Amino acid sequence: MQPRSVDPAIISPPHVRARRSRRRHHRVRWIVAVFGMVLVGASGYFAARLWRVVGHVANVSNPIQLIQQEIGGPAPGTLAYKLQHGQRVNILALGYGGVEDSGPNLTDTIMVISIDPASQRVFEISVPRDLYVRIDAWQDGRQYSAKINDAFSVPHDLRYFAPGPLKPEYRDKDGPGRLAEATVSRLTGLQFDRYAAIDFRAFRSVVDTLGGVQVCLDQPLDDNQYQFTRSSQVITGIHFPSGCQQVNGEQALELARSRTAIQPEQATDYGRAKRQEMIVSAIRKKVAASNALTTMLPLLESLQQNYVSDLQLVDVQTLYDFGKKLPDTATQRFPITGQDLVHDYPVNSRGSCGPPEAWVSCPEDPTYQTWHTIFSNLFVALPTLNENAHVQLVNASDTGDLHTRFTPILRNLGFQMSDGVRAKQISKTVVYDYSGGAFPRTTGWLREFFGADIIPVSPANAKAAPQPVQGEKTEGLVVMMGTDAARRWHGAT
Repeated sequence: MQPRSVDPAIISPPHVRARRSRRRHHRVRWIVAVFGMVLVGASGYFAARLWRVVGHVANVSNPIQLIQQEIGGPAPGTLAYKLQHGQRVNILALGYGGVEDSGPNLTDTIMVISIDPASQRVFEISVPRDLYVRIDAWQDGRQYSAKINDAFSVPHDLRYFAPGPLKPEYRDKDGPGRLAEATVSRLTGLQFDRYAAIDFRAFRSVVDTLGGVQVCLDQPLDDNQYQFTRSSQVITGIHFPSGCQQVNGEQALELARSRTAIQPEQATDYGRAKRQEMIVSAIRKKVAASNALTTMLPLLESLQQNYVSDLQLVDVQTLYDFGKKLPDTATQRFPITGQDLVHDYPVNSRGSCGPPEAWVSCPEDPTYQTWHTIFSNLFVALPTLNENAHVQLVNASDTGDLHTRFTPILRNLGFQMSDGVRAKQISKTVVYDYSGGAFPRTTGWLREFFGADIIPVSPANAKAAPQPVQGEKTEGLVVMMGTDAARRWHGAT
């Protein structure tokens, strides 16, 4: 039996219906305005420019579609519908070299944008390009292992990869993006709603169209090996001081690409990912402040030839409306690094999951179940975080660095973390509650996340916890991670 549909007008108060109606009418007027400019614009040239840009960037072939998409509202399950109804949305953002790079379709930037409209929060997850993974693209079931930045490249040129026909979903214009989505999804457990990929030229053009962006470096960046071409001449070396500074498109690209700086922290992929996140944030701020068509049209035109995405126009508009209202504090960052979820193996390292001649990053958990648990719990409920409980991890497992890897993960999720310590090995993870029950939500979250038992500790039953080791706290919440936590961390259970 089909469930009965309920008319929203029956259950919505009049003032709520009025607000929804005004918002929808505003969006329809915006769409009609664009359509109208195309039909009766001041010049045929301007109209042609506008429609060419809208059609390419927003994946619309017929202007009537614009109005049809808006009159009835977004369809259930679409990105716009989910954002408007408080449902989590995941977008995969990719940056690739394009014709200016020797590996034109390798994605040097892989970023997951996860949005929780219910709590008005956004997470940016940076995935290391050197992560060695399985790419499952072939119809006959064969698989290919490579660095994750190869996934977008596979459908573009099969000569460099495994032979055989691709699965049907990876054969059309969106095939490279869908394969990148499927590969990242297998690792994180997240299902993607849309993807967007931009190359070097479009990235540079977007920044220049916005009049540059401001970036703030916490340390200098001096890369004496970086090469770029200016006025047909090859120039070697880039230098940026620490502090806040305005950069143009070429300089933003230099910051985003550099990986051989003399500063150790700047020379890593993780340092580069941090700079990329900073630049993306700066671009987002500038775009949110740009409302005039005179700015938005050149901005969209800068993307037209060097950008590919399955975002629809209604998605772009909804994302814009949502993002421009968010403060900077709404965006949190979760870089996947060699200090937490992966282990880096330089060339000719023993134990690498990849070929010995390549630098690769290998997952600590090759089953990725730990990743799935973490990213499904990405948006910790705000009432839990607002308890501001002090949490410490004590490593009582048979894995020596478990506490040093898990502490930054929980810190990225928003918890107040003290540095962890090592202790004598135990089998079962427990949480010692020294707070007298002051943090019930945090205690409950830790119990579920670690599968732990909760043991209250008070002056009256001080012996409920073992004698603390040097550096171990006797306040707040202390998670004593046993060998069961280590087995889950390595995917053994």
